[in-house]
Amino acid sequence: MKIAPRYELFIGGAWRAPASGRYLDSISPSTEEKLCEFAEASEQDVDLAVQAARAAYEKHWSRMRPLERGKYIYRIARALQEKARELAVVESLDGGKPIKESRDVDLPLAAAHFFYHAGWADKLEHAFPGRDPRPLGVAGQVIPWNFPLLMAAWKLAPALAAGNTCVLKPAETTPLTALLLAKIIEEADLPPGVVNVVTGAGATGAAVVGHPGVDKVAFTGSTEVGKRIQRALAGTGKRLTLELGGKAANIVFEDAPLDQAVEGIVGGIFFNQGHVCCAGSRLLVEESVHDALLFKLRERMATLRVGDPLDKNTDVGAINSRAQLAKIEELVAAGEREGAARFSVSCALPRRGYWFAPTLFTGVAQSHRIAREEIFGPVLSILTFRTPEEAIEKANNTMYGLSAGVWTGKGSKSFWVAQRLRAGVVWANTFNKFDPSAPFGGYKESGFGREGGRQGLLAYLEVD
Repeated sequence: MKIAPRYELFIGGAWRAPASGRYLDSISPSTEEKLCEFAEASEQDVDLAVQAARAAYEKHWSRMRPLERGKYIYRIARALQEKARELAVVESLDGGKPIKESRDVDLPLAAAHFFYHAGWADKLEHAFPGRDPRPLGVAGQVIPWNFPLLMAAWKLAPALAAGNTCVLKPAETTPLTALLLAKIIEEADLPPGVVNVVTGAGATGAAVVGHPGVDKVAFTGSTEVGKRIQRALAGTGKRLTLELGGKAANIVFEDAPLDQAVEGIVGGIFFNQGHVCCAGSRLLVEESVHDALLFKLRERMATLRVGDPLDKNTDVGAINSRAQLAKIEELVAAGEREGAARFSVSCALPRRGYWFAPTLFTGVAQSHRIAREEIFGPVLSILTFRTPEEAIEKANNTMYGLSAGVWTGKGSKSFWVAQRLRAGVVWANTFNKFDPSAPFGGYKESGFGREGGRQGLLAYLEVD
């Protein structure tokens, strides 16, 4: 695995220096060491990328036989598999997540999305029988820092399968795997301009979203930024999908298998340091099993290993950035001030880097900030309920609606509860399970539109 000292912009099938000549540093959150420099794209660079995408769409990609488009997408999927070890290491270095998560979750799922959509490329008429599916044109896609490579796959694969060309903007704290994916796309011999990668900070993303040559915008990130994007695009005629924040309820009933539930709770909130939009950050426990579940949960948390992301035994890695660590610390302090009882795992944290010990709060009220606001860190808020109706009311009492979990030994109860939860995805007796054939997305301030499955393809098509 090698990281180059500097990365340029990938525009029109070639690597170009930014017009401004400015570069940003990529910092490893586990060591605070500089990994490399990457270009900061200006409006001029974004304009070149959109022009390249438009030319590629009109001259090559939209005219190509769908079967041939599928072959290119399949080639990307195979390359991801072949380079999986290298990409997993870079993902953990750049983002701070444990290598076993990058290796066993992110990379296989990213490849699976390209494989899945490669199969749809020449079957779009079968996806929407009796209708006439057509590509939209140029897609501007802005992805977050918590799952950089996987989110790139979520965005690029359906867009390419539908016949669109893309301008992708990765997050400024985790640009490396998107740039390595651009190298894979270059090696896969896609026509120049079909995929363009422009790196930079918020101004670069705003330039992609606001460019008049972009026909479709797809954004994954914070609700605050999503609202700004929606306001900016109102009246422009551009298609838009938003996958935003979440404050998922994980509901445990007294008849649930508690040991299994504890594993699901730990995976639901401490996976990827809690940097997950659909993390089960609100645990709703039936009063009769609260004490027993809490005892088991604390014991299980004590076994979590916090430390070097490249150690295959690590369970919880580094917080992605200093700014995100400060946000977590602020909200945890607010929870203590408001009267909730804090329990943090007692462990030695590395002296360098950004770290936060796995934490839970008991005695949480629905009015507390830690029960309302997305912390996006390894922090769990525990509330109780007495009846299924109360559990549903508390679960839905949030501005978000991305995901939820239900733990019960009765299948009929899990279906009854799931039908009443206002969440885009509901897991039963599991959590954080994904498949490229299953649509993912939210309600309310968790956004709109779906990614994955036929519903995800529809977001990149004009269908009469």
